[in-house]
Amino acid sequence: MLALAAASCLLAGGCGAGSDSGSRANDASYDRGGDSGPPPAPDRGPGGRYEGERGEGGQDSREVAPGPDHLSTFALDVDTASYGYARRTLAEGRLPDPSTVRPEEFVNSFRQDYERPGGDGFTVTVDGARTEEEDWSLVRVGLATRAADPDGERPPVALTFVIDISGSMAEPGRLDLARDSLATMTDQLRDDDSVAVVTFSDEAETVLPMTRLGGNRGEVHDAVDSLEPTDSTDLGAGVEAGYGTAVEGLREGATNRVVLVSDALANTGDTDADAILERIGESRREHGITLFGVGVGSDYGDELMERLADEGDGHTVYVSGEEDAREVFCEQLPRNIELTARDAKAQVAFDPETVAEFRLVGYDNRRVADEDFRDDRVDGGEVGPGHTVTALYAVRTRPGAEGHLATATVRWLDPDSRTPHEETGDLEAGGLADSVWSARRGLAVTATAAYFADALRSSDHRYSALPGAPGLGELSERAGDLADRTEDEDIRGLAKAIRAADRLD
Repeated sequence: MLALAAASCLLAGGCGAGSDSGSRANDASYDRGGDSGPPPAPDRGPGGRYEGERGEGGQDSREVAPGPDHLSTFALDVDTASYGYARRTLAEGRLPDPSTVRPEEFVNSFRQDYERPGGDGFTVTVDGARTEEEDWSLVRVGLATRAADPDGERPPVALTFVIDISGSMAEPGRLDLARDSLATMTDQLRDDDSVAVVTFSDEAETVLPMTRLGGNRGEVHDAVDSLEPTDSTDLGAGVEAGYGTAVEGLREGATNRVVLVSDALANTGDTDADAILERIGESRREHGITLFGVGVGSDYGDELMERLADEGDGHTVYVSGEEDAREVFCEQLPRNIELTARDAKAQVAFDPETVAEFRLVGYDNRRVADEDFRDDRVDGGEVGPGHTVTALYAVRTRPGAEGHLATATVRWLDPDSRTPHEETGDLEAGGLADSVWSARRGLAVTATAAYFADALRSSDHRYSALPGAPGLGELSERAGDLADRTEDEDIRGLAKAIRAADRLD
């Protein structure tokens, strides 16, 4: 088995097609039991050795599975907000709060060239490479949906925009950015698409009920242009009113979605994600309306927005400037608003004959009990066309390990019929590349992003707890070399962010 490509995409972000694969995928599956909730692995200190101390925050990416358990199960997640917000924070001369750093969102912020399926569903790519720490490798599981066709047929969309117009949104790069982006997007959606606009500050108001764009674009523009910041932030009222408006304007046969644009600094009414979600629970369950969270602002309620999107069967992105906003509102959202999979979950089975221990990097809030993998009543992730999802594992192989290492299976429901489907991929020990740094582009950038995220959320930002991690100075050099080799501006931006973190630390 050869090593392969890697990680990313936004909410409905499109990624390039193509194949970087060497894993084999088939329709077969496995049926192995296992327990969830493994204990945390020890942190590593500046010397790079494990010191036997537990990291802060309980369970996190430093988890090692106990001997009898060689299963890892999680709900798919295509959020990228954590990486975008970290870059914004670093550019302003501050290290991000470790609690806002989610490694899977760093990893999934970079384009991948996994092989794409011919129709709806997923391809599964499993590859890996050895690290500089003896017997430790990084193993990557890559999942990809069919490429998005911007000119192809798609169902009409009914978008309810819930816009934060509280006083904090007056800061440049918040409401003004959203207003300009929404105006541009209105001109790019199709005539048979529909838009509604709800605003909230200390109370919520439906500024525009669900309106077909054909012949009514001027009315939509007037509603968007009228948005002005005022008063405090009752985010719960805004979300509830938004879902109410979406239900009133529900279109059968269309993709119905609520788009929340906010800095998520709730300070009035319900400020707890569970309480807010309870108020809209029936609308979500009965009508299948998904939530897309767009975060803005230098001060940003990251945790609240992430919880709302995760539990609202949606995604989050972070917009820091005009370029980000144009990509999210004017390119990705209009092109990739349909769903190809509901309640998608992944399960990786590591072979106990060849694998001594492993830990999943990130996905802390997306873990699923192993026995619930095939329970379709258990919530998973919603994924659209043009997406890739990547999960990275630190794996310690047994000395001299040969043969089968891991089998990865993705399970999802057809968005219309709710029929379950599965696809699998395998990795052999012989498929591990000799080094993560000489591996192909996808795996190398995945490793770099994961090392960076893990270092940012450790107590000593210069070092990652992942095996074979270099210090931030060396990591920035490796990212720079990778950017030069691939001529990829996204990777160059990653190298710049790592250099900024190294200077600040």
